[in-house]
Amino acid sequence: MKRLLLSFLILLISTVSYAQKTDCGCFVKGVVKDQHSGQPIVGATVLILGQNSGVFTDENGRYELRNLCPGAYTLECRIVGYNSFQQKLDLTAGHEENFNLLEQEVHLHDVEITAHRTDAPSSQPLTTLSGSDLEKTRGQNLGESLKGLAGVTTLQTGSSISKPVIHGLHSNRILIMNNGVRQEGQQWGSEHAPEIDPFIATRISVVKGAAGVRYGSDAIGGVILVEPEELPFDKSLSGEANAVGFTNGRQGVLSGTLQGGIKGFKGFGWRTQGTIKRGGNIETPGYYLDNTGISEKNFSLAAGYRHKGLGVDVFYSRFDTQIGIFSGSHIGSVTDLLNVIKNGEPFVKSGFSYTIGRPNQNVTHELLKAETHYHFQNGNRFQWTIARQINDRNEYDLHRPRNDSIAALNHPELTFKLTTLTNDVIWDHKPIAGKIAGQLGISTLYQYNLMDGRPLIPNFNQFNIGVFWMERYVKNGWELEAGMRYDYRTLKTYRIVNREKVADQFTFSNFSGTLGATRNFSDRFSARLNVGTAWRAPNISELFSDGVHHGAAAYEKGDAALQPEKALNTIGSVKYTDAKWSLEIGGYYNYISDFIYLKPQPEPILTVRGAFPYFKYTQTDASFKGIDVSASWEFVRHTTVSSKLSYLRVYDQRADNYLVMIPPNRLDNQLKYELPDVGKWKKVFISAGNLFVAQQKRVPPASDFLPPPKAYSLWSLQAGATIHVTDKQQLEIGVSVQNLFNTVYRDYLNRFRYYANDMGRNGSLRLKWKFGA
Repeated sequence: MKRLLLSFLILLISTVSYAQKTDCGCFVKGVVKDQHSGQPIVGATVLILGQNSGVFTDENGRYELRNLCPGAYTLECRIVGYNSFQQKLDLTAGHEENFNLLEQEVHLHDVEITAHRTDAPSSQPLTTLSGSDLEKTRGQNLGESLKGLAGVTTLQTGSSISKPVIHGLHSNRILIMNNGVRQEGQQWGSEHAPEIDPFIATRISVVKGAAGVRYGSDAIGGVILVEPEELPFDKSLSGEANAVGFTNGRQGVLSGTLQGGIKGFKGFGWRTQGTIKRGGNIETPGYYLDNTGISEKNFSLAAGYRHKGLGVDVFYSRFDTQIGIFSGSHIGSVTDLLNVIKNGEPFVKSGFSYTIGRPNQNVTHELLKAETHYHFQNGNRFQWTIARQINDRNEYDLHRPRNDSIAALNHPELTFKLTTLTNDVIWDHKPIAGKIAGQLGISTLYQYNLMDGRPLIPNFNQFNIGVFWMERYVKNGWELEAGMRYDYRTLKTYRIVNREKVADQFTFSNFSGTLGATRNFSDRFSARLNVGTAWRAPNISELFSDGVHHGAAAYEKGDAALQPEKALNTIGSVKYTDAKWSLEIGGYYNYISDFIYLKPQPEPILTVRGAFPYFKYTQTDASFKGIDVSASWEFVRHTTVSSKLSYLRVYDQRADNYLVMIPPNRLDNQLKYELPDVGKWKKVFISAGNLFVAQQKRVPPASDFLPPPKAYSLWSLQAGATIHVTDKQQLEIGVSVQNLFNTVYRDYLNRFRYYANDMGRNGSLRLKWKFGA
């Protein structure tokens, strides 16, 4: 892998001399101002869409993009608190383009973290999935949608459940911001995937590294921003309809959106969205996985009002899913379990079926959010956001209850109901001397969890309050940021021990800090460096879990003596972008003291529910270090090759050994050819890709029930086009085939790799019809 990494970097860097020979002397410059006050806007982002290049406005609101080749471009200007604005240009020489932005609420719409109130510091790397790249993932869950980003992979439980992993960290260490609200569910479970419909988002961004200052404890490994489109204030009716079909599992997905303003009611916008998904048993190369179907029904409603500097928003979403758990993962005896692991094939095999039987999960998640803000003419801004979430999770065991009544058959063996109330107040102060801008904020969280059924975790109440302060200084291509935060958390648990009620109380508190710098050497070349601290209190499962976790098909045991994790994260990157190629190299070192992880025990455990792999939560000091590389090169007109490399090494400092369940290194390559636009046919492309995942050899000896699987290589094909039916109607078509050669493989981060192979060949057809403004 080291030789592969070195060769890869040399190949990429060797293209610099070729790319720099392009004779491109055009430029675009101008001023960005507030349409309401006429004042220059500092720190606005002006981007060239499709090229990943852009600049920030200086203290006078000015920007300049140089060394552009003649041709057609689309510029986008945006900053938090304003409507983004796009302008098409046809450059043949120098050009001046000024922007007058209208004040607007922007929640998680900004690609660049620097200007976004819910984003991490600008000195931290950010990767964004949007546009055609996001459209290619439509129909998949959130974890699968992010899988193609450098440094991001997934923790899987079978083929239907996945959750994102950033630089080897997942679950409660990765914070998900859903439309400006931190997503709160039973995320402590490895098979508890985020209850979010990706069709809500027009942009999904990943902040890599500790972001505890802006987001509080738990953002120890990174943040995922699910960013919906801005509401269409004062616009006519528009919308879209999506239809996606998959061959594997014979899965179908339908999703639709309607939005617009109200005639005669100035400053008002609304949106409604819904998704239906249905799939059956997943097929591996050779056999079906019994009881792996999925059913999903989601919808959301949003409305907002704007008048000068005042804004009000209301948002409601409901996510409802039923997921079958592979029945071959629930085995009756230790002998049978060991034989399945040894033989490499499940005992239970079946044909195709849409039926979802036992075991399964039934989960609903409701989010209600209200937000108001006021943008003062002097540049200050106030925002207040309140939200309520209800996460209702029901888990059904494989074994039928002894009582065969309908009520008993429909009663889950485990029920979790988590209610969360959040409150966030943020004050953005006006720029000081035109160069220093920052914000102060206070956040509170209160939640209570009720559990019914066989005890796995206790009931609990939790309260958290955090106060933070961040400042940013911009001058002469430099951006310096600093911030600090204090969080205080209390946790009260209630459980039955020997038929007596027992209450426990825990108190956790700590500071977080960040210090970073960004240097824009030119429009093409920039560098970032950030040092941040973060911490995370042990969650309820890590403290008290004691029993069979059906979804994960594992017996897990917690430890009430666990201490909070404390992280020191250093992360940096350099990026160079040209008209023909781009290269970004990032490196990180994350030291986490008292790192909590599930340690496999020497032998499986036999319970009245069957035999299961046995895991205990334990702590150590761990170091995470790695490299992310992303590159693309248009080596021939309309033909681009792109590569993404992720290298990660994790070490257990106390045991002087490696850790289990760490993502192996991977290399993702793609060759894409874009055809010239012809008539109504636009953005026609065809691409071929290969994903190579190495074998994870850095594991402790005899530390797991099954050695890490062998390396594997998966090929894929994709093609797509956009047909402009009319000026206000367009049809997007996409086809793809994943695992083209039906390769047999098992992924190390799949909790069900003990029992069966991963998914085989999967073809898909995607249709999207857009209409209106």
